[in-house]
Amino acid sequence: MTEALLWIGFVAFIVGMLVLDLKVLQKKDRDIMVREALLWTLFWIILSLLFNVGVYLYMGRDYALEFLTGYLIEKALSVDNIFVFILIFTYFDIPPRYQHKILFWGILGAIVMRAAFILAGVAIIQRLHWAIYILGAFLVYIGIKMAFEKEKEIHPEKNPALRAFNKVYPVDYNYKGGNFFIKKAGKLVATPIFVVLLVIETTDIVFAIDSIPAILSITLHPFIVFTSNIFAILGLRALYFAVSGIMKLFNYLNYGLSLILVFVGVKMLISDFYKIPVSIALSVVGALLVGSILLSILLPEKKKKD
Repeated sequence: MTEALLWIGFVAFIVGMLVLDLKVLQKKDRDIMVREALLWTLFWIILSLLFNVGVYLYMGRDYALEFLTGYLIEKALSVDNIFVFILIFTYFDIPPRYQHKILFWGILGAIVMRAAFILAGVAIIQRLHWAIYILGAFLVYIGIKMAFEKEKEIHPEKNPALRAFNKVYPVDYNYKGGNFFIKKAGKLVATPIFVVLLVIETTDIVFAIDSIPAILSITLHPFIVFTSNIFAILGLRALYFAVSGIMKLFNYLNYGLSLILVFVGVKMLISDFYKIPVSIALSVVGALLVGSILLSILLPEKKKKD
């Protein structure tokens, strides 16, 4: 099987899963129960691990370790992104029964954007090797910034894409249904559902700027980078509904994620002098992720008095 067939097969699989989701699982707008979300989260994790086994059998141990490490990094960062999604949905007062629909189309757009970012990132590093130092330093900076970051805030009114859209296209912010566009006085008008989709799509660009360089620090193989990234993204919707209610319990997760970003940034910066084995990178990422979660459970944050 050639690499081209691998790409075709994977893209066909992704398209098939998205069609299944759209035509079967998302026929009606409805609330997603935690139990269902947990089952779908488990499904995507198992599917990702089975794919990892396939990578091991077809491409070898090293690529399998690279896939698993990249998948863990993207999965860990996506957990932090869930809190931003919660803030966006709360800000625009979007009912839970419409959130799945928005996340579906948001993830579809994210897949296209991530593919472009990955191909561009790999090409830049391969042709301009010094770019790896810029990306490494950027990850260290983002990691340190994340560690000292206070409570996350969002300001959709400052979103440049949303501000530009509001100037050129009418929006009915009083609409409470689940359509992206409606007809009003004979004109097609955007709804808050579409506005939130636009905010999430543009926000994902910021997420990609963090996560793509992190995975490129592990491997420059386009297929491994793309598949590990996409598998983590595909499971994001289910993970959102599974953990959105308990995100605040993991008060040390932010520090674990910041250390992961600093670690992979340093890995990039010293790559010409010492290449950290992927097995060690996987162990460090896993230990930081599990450690921050366990610490959050063992040392829960005390509730502030009013």
